Order: sequence, then structure tokens, then C-alpha cells
Amino acid sequence: MAPSQDLPGTASSDDVPYAGLTPERILDALEAAGFRPDGRLLALNSYENRVWQVGIEDASPVIAKFYRPGRWTDAAILEEHAFVQQLADAEIPAVPAMTASIGTQPSTLLAHEGFRFAVFPRCGGREPALDKSDTLTWLGRFIGRIHAVGAVVPYQARPTLDVETFGVAARDWLLANDCIPADLLAPWRAAVDLALDGVRRCYDRAGDIRLLRLHGDCHRGNVLWIDEDDARGRGAPGPHFVDFDDSRMGPAVQDLWMLLEGDRAAMQDQLADIVAGYEDFVAFETRELWLVEALRTLRLLHYSAWLASRWGDPAFPAAFPWFGGARYWQDRILELREQIALMDEPPLWG
Repeated sequence: MAPSQDLPGTASSDDVPYAGLTPERILDALEAAGFRPDGRLLALNSYENRVWQVGIEDASPVIAKFYRPGRWTDAAILEEHAFVQQLADAEIPAVPAMTASIGTQPSTLLAHEGFRFAVFPRCGGREPALDKSDTLTWLGRFIGRIHAVGAVVPYQARPTLDVETFGVAARDWLLANDCIPADLLAPWRAAVDLALDGVRRCYDRAGDIRLLRLHGDCHRGNVLWIDEDDARGRGAPGPHFVDFDDSRMGPAVQDLWMLLEGDRAAMQDQLADIVAGYEDFVAFETRELWLVEALRTLRLLHYSAWLASRWGDPAFPAAFPWFGGARYWQDRILELREQIALMDEPPLWG
């Protein structure tokens, strides 16, 4: 099985990917694209890519995203940019890449001295208050609108979120690169295989589901909320969806479940609020609720493989010092066993 598109082929293929991305090179790249940086740089919280707020002379700062070399093809990045622009054109509060040029035809995807990058307008805001019913309903309405646009045409260059790309590929990558301690390999492998069987059963129960273009990573950190009192000069009040870097084809519920938190009763109430807003614009297939714990399981597997595959990037050992030891994998085995049980329970609203 080939690895997921966002996992490299070997453990050493991603070493020091940003070694040459100096502050001077960042500023030079922005200047080459026609911007006038004033020298102010603020690194933003991002590990997969490198993202900077860049001050611009006589204008608002912009956000420059420098893409991880080798992760996405140019076509895959441009597909994501086109999708977000379609959302913005439909007056959905997503933040599209800006068009610029560096000696070529204008594009949202730029290149400078070996690095591909895109420039975005800065969007301020705070995390949404997910404990408020009206906030969840508001989020649901806009996710419904995102999915209405996302269902029109499929991605061609981006993968589909399913058991093979997120689960089997992650398992196989971790095994091929000897990431699991020898004394934990057998119980980990057994837990993973049972978990993947559980995911497949959940998909069987859900039946033939519709796949569409998703945000893909729609958690509270990728939604910036602008309050009514702060909206002047910052954009429309309410949610603004950012960072579609993980956008791919998948079931609609993928963009809903990561907004749920707490115990089962709390998640059911939250889901009811989200779906109430969602169905103002598009019908929600309740059988997709069989996939909530399955998708959570796939995300957990993929997350471990993602961390392991990025370990050659010095930012990862510094940010995730707890990763990779015996305790980490023991906890993952317990986590997977819990997910195996949860996947056999009735779904939310069940």
C-alpha cells in the first residue's frame, strides 16, 4: 500500500526542510511578489508549513504560508486555492489566497529560491465559544454552505479521507519505518488491526455515503470568530474559516465531529445545534453519524504516523518531546482499545 499523500516515503526524506528559509529569504520572497515588506515578521503557530505575519509598508500585514517541500503537488495546492476562492465568491467567510506574480503569469501559488508559498490577507479573531448554542448553529449554517459548494465538483488532485489513506497507510508507514518499540509491537499491531476492522464496520453501517470537498480539519483553532463590537474594519461578524491545507474529499460529518466535545450527552446537544444550522442550506445524512468514532480513530492513527514522519524536522522534537517513547505507544494502545469499544456503540442520536 502506498503511503498517504502527506506522509513521506522514508523516515529521513523530510529532514530539515526549512533550513534555508531565513527571515531575509522570506522578506525577499514577498518583495519579489510585488509586496513591500517593512521588516516586521511574526512566526505563527504552524508545524506542517511555515506561516508568518509580514508587515507591509502603508498597508495591513499579510500572512505568508511557505509550503512543506514535497507534501502536495502544485495541482493539489491550486485546487485548494480554487475551492476557497469559490467559497469567498459565494460570500462564505473563508480566506482565499491572494493573486500575485514572480516573473510569470499571476497565480495564487508562488515560488522563490526553491520554496513555494502563498500570501493571504490577515484575518483577526478569537476561537469560537463552542459552549453556546447560537454559536454552534451559526457555525453549522456556514459549514452547510461550504458543503453545498464543495459538492458541486470533486477534487481531482487531492486524496479522499478513508480507511486506506488515513488508517492502513498510517499503520503500514509506522511498521515499515520501525517506529514501534519491539516489546509493544505485537499489542499495538493487534489493537490497530482490530480498530481498522471497527472502522470498516462503521463504514458498512453508514452505507453508500456522499463524498464532497471538505475543509478537512475543521476544529476550533481553524475558525476565527469576530464579535459584533470588533467587526468594523476586520470583516463581517461571526466565523471565518482558515487553513484549508488539509482539504480533501470525504463525508460531510468530518467537518462536524471535531467541533464536538465533552461527554456523550453534551456532544449530542452540540450536534443538534450544529445540524439545525447546517440543514438551513443542505440536508444532513444522519447515517453518517456511524462514522464519527471511525473518523476519530483514523485521525488518531494518522496523527501518530504524521509525527513520526516529520521527526527529521527540528521543530517537531522541540514541540512534541513526549512523542515516541514506550509510554507514548502504551497510551496509544489503550486509546485504540477504547475506540474499538466506542465504534460498536450506537451513534450519537442513536
